Amino acid sequence: MEPFKNLINTGTVQRAGQHLQRVWPAFDRQGFELRAASGLDALEFKARAMQIADALEAALPADFADAASVLEASLAPPIPLDARGEPAGLSDAQSEQGLSGWIVWSMGDCVARRGMGDVPRALRCLHALTQRFSAEFAIRPFIQRAPDTVLATLAQWVEDPSAHVRRLVSEGSRPRLPWGLRLQALVADPTPTLPLLRALQDDPSAYVRRSVANHLNDIAKDHPELVADWVHQHLRAASPARTALLRHASRSLIKQGHAPTLSAWGVGQGLRGTVSLGLSATRAAVGGEIALAVSLASSSPQPQDLLVDYVVHHVRANGSTSPKVFKGWKLTLGPREQRTLSKRHSLRPVTTRVLYPGPHRIELQVNGQTLAQADFDLMN
Repeated sequence: MEPFKNLINTGTVQRAGQHLQRVWPAFDRQGFELRAASGLDALEFKARAMQIADALEAALPADFADAASVLEASLAPPIPLDARGEPAGLSDAQSEQGLSGWIVWSMGDCVARRGMGDVPRALRCLHALTQRFSAEFAIRPFIQRAPDTVLATLAQWVEDPSAHVRRLVSEGSRPRLPWGLRLQALVADPTPTLPLLRALQDDPSAYVRRSVANHLNDIAKDHPELVADWVHQHLRAASPARTALLRHASRSLIKQGHAPTLSAWGVGQGLRGTVSLGLSATRAAVGGEIALAVSLASSSPQPQDLLVDYVVHHVRANGSTSPKVFKGWKLTLGPREQRTLSKRHSLRPVTTRVLYPGPHRIELQVNGQTLAQADFDLMN
């Protein structure tokens, strides 16, 4: 498989040089390309984007407004959206008209470096850039340095005709955006962005709604009660699209067994009855799998809505363990019903998790409560 970092390559640099010189003939294309491409293959992904941003900053006009105008003029048409409001990609003919895609990351970073002296002009440039890739990283320094100005602009953008721009309102202001500058003020107090999320949670674009869900999930890491209250309030008479958004927004809290969140989803009460967990083997090999068998028995004369997840305590390199919650089953257990559930759990290593041999524990959570457990040894 081609390394992800190769999405930014010397071809990216050459296309940028071509289109920047096309719109500004005085652009030092040769100098830009030499600086941007020097040693590029040896760099990791973000470092590649930042090196190109360095080269852009050196080659663009000294006046920021002029530099922003050059960047805007070099852009391809906005990326179109499909019927669900998801990015559909540019045609080859549209791509030939200007710049879009990963190069816009570097362009946005250049705006963030040079535009602090004229925030309104910088935001207008980011409004254009985000329609060709995303300005979610570039807008964050402006939120940090000029929060009142930026948040007032974002409040206007919630009604922008472009779903790319509406998504930026949510994605750019996420407190803990992966790869992005952490917005510590919003980590501590997320209330300034709540009106924005409220305005966008029923957006017609799934692209925008998914960002709102991820933003709320970020908030849940520091303010779980706030998100539990949000779900409780906004789940009433919710459309299917909003219901899906709220479930995605509360996914971390559900996995953690957060009682108020589970209660908001109608699964806040503990199991009335018994449960047991069995494993297909007491030993398993890295790269294989192990089967889980769950037996539920209700002692209630009423139906019970249950959320059954399981937690695998993986062994780390230093011998300690780290829990990881996996989705299991969502079901309604009938009055006095007995039911058996089964699932095969993969033990293949993935890019985000190395599997080490040693004793592993699996715990079964029912409506957030740990009610059963079983152990196995993982072997090389």
